[in-house]
Amino acid sequence: MSKPSKLKGVIRDLRRGLNYSGLYEKDAADDPIQQFEVWLNEAVKKETFEPNAMTLATATSDGKPTARTVLLKDFGPEGFEFYTNYNSRKGQSLEENPQASLVFYWGSLSRQVLIDGTVTKLSHEKSAEYFHSRPRASQIAAYISNQSHAVANRNELKALMKSASEKFRDQEVPCPEHWGGFVLMPTRIEFWQGRPDRLHDRLCYTREESNQWRRQRLAP
Repeated sequence: MSKPSKLKGVIRDLRRGLNYSGLYEKDAADDPIQQFEVWLNEAVKKETFEPNAMTLATATSDGKPTARTVLLKDFGPEGFEFYTNYNSRKGQSLEENPQASLVFYWGSLSRQVLIDGTVTKLSHEKSAEYFHSRPRASQIAAYISNQSHAVANRNELKALMKSASEKFRDQEVPCPEHWGGFVLMPTRIEFWQGRPDRLHDRLCYTREESNQWRRQRLAP
């Protein structure tokens, strides 16, 4: 029988003061994309490491969920963009079930943004444009990686990397057909602002059939 974790009591007692600024309807934008831009801009100024990091939650066609952290690469009225290997676990899940969720957490600001929506692939042309803006080593790694699939060891990956580097020594690395972008078109965006008394602020925007956004306050 395994021993109880020594961290059990520590975890239960973890408490810290949360942000005091609050989130009020009078200060929030009517459009959640505009509100997200305000918060992301503040996170860029405050967070020290990858404020564009977001948890991407997906589910297979039979409802088996999984989540991982990816990086937001662009956003706007048309949605939230990220890139990956289409043959990866997340790529296959999104192929089976395009419904997904994103979560941004900015601990230094006591803020979260939760985004639900439907995912579609970006065009290969747009994916290639972003692919070639990445560092060359990142391009080669994406080219050779059979993401999420088993490999014998790290030496196998290093050998593939070396081989591809030599192959494309004086050439542009082609963007693989199996690599590219997704865009999540949101149907629901929730902004969560932590409060010291745990009576947190939650403003939820829901897209209606008219394509307009309805805003509601939710209980914490």
